[in-house]
Amino acid sequence: MSYPTPTMNPGQQRGQDPARTPAHVASPTDTGLIPIIRPETQQQQRRIFSPGFGLRGPRRNRHVVTAEEIAAISMPIGDDGVIIGMDTESQPAVLGLARPTPFDVVVVGGLWMAQILALRSAATGARVAVETGRPQAWQQLAQAAGGGQQCMTVYPVGRVPAQGPSVSSPVVLIRDCGVRPPRGRVTSLPWQAVVTVLPFVGEHAPRWLAQAKLIGIQRISPQETDVVRETLGIPAEHLEMLPTLSDNVALWCTRKHRKYVMTEPTDAETGLLGMARRLD
Repeated sequence: MSYPTPTMNPGQQRGQDPARTPAHVASPTDTGLIPIIRPETQQQQRRIFSPGFGLRGPRRNRHVVTAEEIAAISMPIGDDGVIIGMDTESQPAVLGLARPTPFDVVVVGGLWMAQILALRSAATGARVAVETGRPQAWQQLAQAAGGGQQCMTVYPVGRVPAQGPSVSSPVVLIRDCGVRPPRGRVTSLPWQAVVTVLPFVGEHAPRWLAQAKLIGIQRISPQETDVVRETLGIPAEHLEMLPTLSDNVALWCTRKHRKYVMTEPTDAETGLLGMARRLD
């Protein structure tokens, strides 16, 4: 008698236990849909196993101040730039030359004041370019300014190349080109200030004074004060003091503000430039 060959399910063929209970067993109320069990997300697991979201730190009272006490924790912040001296109230006078907008400055004064401004600009990290008709007066300063690094460069008049200023590498161009400076090839740009030095107020000075955003005036003659009054509208009390200023004092002014500043050189500056002087 032949018997039918027993059949085996695929689980038994793979060596699985025939008595194993299947994952889903049909029931009288079964709808035929296989239930889907979604695994817990990582965030849910973290909330379960780490209810404190990390280690618990020390428990202290919160730092709370009243509205009236807020002013007591304020921090005074001054300007940044070149310290050109002390004002009449013995406060540092700071000249911000590194600006994101073009900035033109005119200094009616001598070589000593121009070189002090150039030396202190280099000390703030700016690259200083000097356009001058007397390079012998600037070479020694350019060699000593950077302490072995090239931070000040001297160019002949009309030979200044593009400097490529940027926020991380601002430029200060000193134009020491006499009483009648020619129109410069390099002009003021964002992060590039141009300082034009005039030895005195001549017939061409009103044009330079009118276009400058900041003007520094050392001692001038009474005849020169008439030109300054007509161009800048400086009050009479300031005009009367300009012919009597010391060699290291200058009036720094804009259209609205005026301030007298006394420049005291350091020992290093005195060793390089000598004592303060108005005329060269």
